[in-house]
Amino acid sequence: MSADVAANLETILHAIRRAERAAQRPEGVTTLVAVSKTFDADEIRPALDAGQRVFGENRVQEAQGKWPGLREAYQGVELHLIGPLQSNKAADAVALFDVIHTIDRPKIARAVAAEIEAQGRAPKLFVQVNTGEEEQKAGVAPRDVDGFLKSCREEFGLTVDGLMCIPPFDDPPAPHFALLQKHARRNGLQKLSMGMSADFADAIPFGATHVRVGSAIFGTRPKP
Repeated sequence: MSADVAANLETILHAIRRAERAAQRPEGVTTLVAVSKTFDADEIRPALDAGQRVFGENRVQEAQGKWPGLREAYQGVELHLIGPLQSNKAADAVALFDVIHTIDRPKIARAVAAEIEAQGRAPKLFVQVNTGEEEQKAGVAPRDVDGFLKSCREEFGLTVDGLMCIPPFDDPPAPHFALLQKHARRNGLQKLSMGMSADFADAIPFGATHVRVGSAIFGTRPKP
């Protein structure tokens, strides 16, 4: 297991660098977020031992169960929340995560803003955009991005660092990545969280600064 994870991690990092070169982007501009959701601490350690320090989790409670101990053992971990955030978990999320990718509605923006003020801790924030306008998927509709970003900044006092998207499973991802890049540029945002195991190389030419890769590193996810 540990050898496989280390080898997979190296393969993905090389693929990211190749995609950066092909897109004529600076080497190292794209951060690999290793998605460790559903994997336990023992399954994550091989990636940490191999030098990976940026990880993504979907659920606050699950992350609380494994990351405090791992952070004690490994210095420099940066933890990203990439799954939906509920307002009653905002306090825990602000306390635990360094980056939150899923600000997607006023209720969440308000809750996170209140916790940032209360805790004096400010994780970096991404607004999730539902580029495919899928009913079952979280995120701000493309037509509402500008207004929501304005509310985040002016009404809630949040500093938004970038945008995030998850393209529809059956759609070619490139148009969705292009759309997210267009919204980011128009709103003066430098960070783009887009691209997963199957399509991260396609996201890099469109300016991805964070790619979220799990199964290609850790293997098939355990069944719930």
